[in-house]
Amino acid sequence: MYSYKETSLQRDGNRNSVTHKDETYSIGQVAALLGSTVKTVRYYDKIGLLKPSNYTEGGHRVYAKDDIWRLQLITTLRFLDFEIDDIRRLIAGEIEVASALDWQIESLEAQVSTLTSMISILRQAKTHDEDSLDYIQDLVKTRTTNSEKRNQFMMDKLEDSKFLDGVPQEWRRSFLYFFNKYIVNQVKITAKQAFVWDELQALINDPQFIPDLVQDEFLFFNMVNQPRWGASVWPKKIEDIHNRLNTALERNLPAGSPFVQSIVENAAMLYADAEQSMNQEDVFRYFAEYAKSPRTERIKRFNTLCAMLSPEYRLFSKGNNLLLQGIEWRLEHM
Repeated sequence: MYSYKETSLQRDGNRNSVTHKDETYSIGQVAALLGSTVKTVRYYDKIGLLKPSNYTEGGHRVYAKDDIWRLQLITTLRFLDFEIDDIRRLIAGEIEVASALDWQIESLEAQVSTLTSMISILRQAKTHDEDSLDYIQDLVKTRTTNSEKRNQFMMDKLEDSKFLDGVPQEWRRSFLYFFNKYIVNQVKITAKQAFVWDELQALINDPQFIPDLVQDEFLFFNMVNQPRWGASVWPKKIEDIHNRLNTALERNLPAGSPFVQSIVENAAMLYADAEQSMNQEDVFRYFAEYAKSPRTERIKRFNTLCAMLSPEYRLFSKGNNLLLQGIEWRLEHM
């Protein structure tokens, strides 16, 4: 795990420090030193990302050496397009540096691919001097799919792959509920999202993707034949779980908080078979085994692309990460 304090002290002799060991600085001095603004530094304080070491008797913020190093790190990560929440979790040691970097690399690579495709369209249009604007429009239309086309692609894929054979029809709709809501049924998507959808579609067409998905969703398939809840109720229960996870994220609650732990317990019981006679702890261990199982690279890429296609899916994924942290905390403290 990453600890910024240890790293900053260990590397002090190897970096260009803008401070001296015992000096303190006002918020204005800190902003000026790092080329930021007072408004930005205040905002980082407000959201708990960068708290000052002390306050003057008059209530003004006072920043020390480690505070400035932390702000340098935040500024650098923001420059590299990291989101605020990811920076917070990275600095707090809630996610490993390698995992955070991998996700960011994948995200930026997808953006590069998107921009390359857009540049290609514009260059092709240049060869059509008289009707270049019409040509651009035609090219974009060929690359853009509406919600009906996306839905048809998924229906055809599921039928051809026989992925949901044996699953009752009402549960098929429940299984696809969130993917349809956040990805397939978007009314209008941007050019960047259109190119990301192209990659997502190619990934789903990969012959190995469906077997990976079956393996990743084994808990759903185990539960669906003897569910505790009906097919129409189950996605609503999941949605309620994620609404509560979103609240926990907004409040920046730790994984071990009673609020998050109650969500963990409820989530575990959602996947319990109606005929399972095991106690709650056994159900939880069964759920935790699934949640902690490693994902294949194809499934990881699928989730990354979905997060890029939809801010709501991105928030959904963050909720899943918090849920996993809650599971890990629970296992450690059983």
